[in-house]
Amino acid sequence: MAAKPADDDRMKTLVSLCKRRGFVFQSSEIYGGLKSAYDYGPLGIELKRNLMEEWWRAMVHSRDDVVGLDASIVMHTDVWKASGHLAGFRDPLVDCLVCKERFRADKAPKLGEEEDAPMEFADKGRAKAALAAMLERGVELTRRKKTLFGAKGNERGYVCPQCGSPYLSEERAFNLMFRSSIGPVDPLGEVAAFIEGGELPSGAELRTKLEEIIGNTAVYLRPETAQAMFVQFQNIQQTMSMKLPFGIAQMGKSFRNEITTEHFTFRSCEFEQMEMEFFCEPGTDDQWMEYWTQQRMDWWRQFLNHPENLRLRPHEKEELAHYARACSDLEYLYPWGWDELEGVANRTDYDLKRHQEASGVKLSYFDPNQTDPETGKNGYRFVPFVIEPAAGATRGMLMYLLDAYHEEEAPTAKGGMETRVVLKLHPRLAPYKCAVLPLVKKNGMPDLAREIVAELQQQGINSRMDMQHAIGRRYRRHDEAGTPYCITVDGQTLEDQTVTIRDRDTMEQERVAIVDVAGLVRERVWG
Repeated sequence: MAAKPADDDRMKTLVSLCKRRGFVFQSSEIYGGLKSAYDYGPLGIELKRNLMEEWWRAMVHSRDDVVGLDASIVMHTDVWKASGHLAGFRDPLVDCLVCKERFRADKAPKLGEEEDAPMEFADKGRAKAALAAMLERGVELTRRKKTLFGAKGNERGYVCPQCGSPYLSEERAFNLMFRSSIGPVDPLGEVAAFIEGGELPSGAELRTKLEEIIGNTAVYLRPETAQAMFVQFQNIQQTMSMKLPFGIAQMGKSFRNEITTEHFTFRSCEFEQMEMEFFCEPGTDDQWMEYWTQQRMDWWRQFLNHPENLRLRPHEKEELAHYARACSDLEYLYPWGWDELEGVANRTDYDLKRHQEASGVKLSYFDPNQTDPETGKNGYRFVPFVIEPAAGATRGMLMYLLDAYHEEEAPTAKGGMETRVVLKLHPRLAPYKCAVLPLVKKNGMPDLAREIVAELQQQGINSRMDMQHAIGRRYRRHDEAGTPYCITVDGQTLEDQTVTIRDRDTMEQERVAIVDVAGLVRERVWG
């Protein structure tokens, strides 16, 4: 078996495959691309949809204690004030004075004060330009090829993640929410009128005034799907007559104006989430936290070739968010190391109470069959605790692509050997379940292949007909696309109405009757 690509090259290899086979494209590519924005191509959207539909089936359709919600991306600004996002959803922003990279201080590489900090660049030209810039600042450095030497760590204890420079700007607060405006009034007109109106205040006073003008019409793209489930708790509980414990699930896009976007689709400004808020009685939250943590681990692992690359990491006390009683991250071993795939948190009653106080609307639950522990009377009203499993759909898709990527030696039609690239995606996640391949473009084979595709599609089995190139090249193409089964229509098919069905992973072929194909594929994919 051929060696796997080194970890440093795995992402480059996967990004290349995603472009070549139509999984993921750079957004606005013909205009030079937009950093941190991606378009999901014909295979990518199918894979992502399959993943999200499996999540919805497991979290909503297979349970009677969870219902769904599809909330607006734009919500009332007071929602984000109450949740704390407007005031606290900020990252420390730093600029590198050498390579001009902008990054988050809390995510930067650590380096001790006075520890050597060699600065490395992609090429000699950039290293030369950086050396000239540092000499202008009076910093004495020496250059050897693509690396600058002589720098020492700073008192802040971190350096630029791009080049390793300790020469950094001051930290600045950076709100991660995308701001827009709503309504017929253009806030820029009010700003212009204010500026033309007379002498301008300076510094903080000017900023405060401008924020006040813009704030009159400001709205924000949601940075998470969670808050709508808290805001709609009462409506859903009452309209659906839900009894505690119960959950509200939501899938959809969220937006964060990330300072650092990295690792392909792992961290981007626009992403999709799969979240559920599970409301329960205080005192039962610990058991539900344990339950949902195990449920989520089991769900992700069922689709992995290498489940050992997924682990559970409970947060240390100092890591916990101020509202969380407990939290555990489900982490995957990405090429750059262990990183978060999903978080399961005990958010206590923090969110409901915040929105209750800010809105003046009671967001409590009344159980007539329980005794109030404080009064001893029948009927117990309380604000529920919440357990939140919050997963990233786009991160999940990236994980499964990395897990599925294999390179192995395979025989050629001429008896030799070649390296075969194959995506061993779980059949339920694979974009296409079948590719139907007429051996030649004549003798009625394409027409019969189209009939087979139509029958498979009617049975709910996403399939595709492929007639381009030799049969061996078509097999390899669908290996790279992750298609579990290739069905070949050949000369014998015209005689006895049978076809060959080829397994993607084993490359073994068997002869089956056309009338049995749909049932066989359905059984193997969905069991």
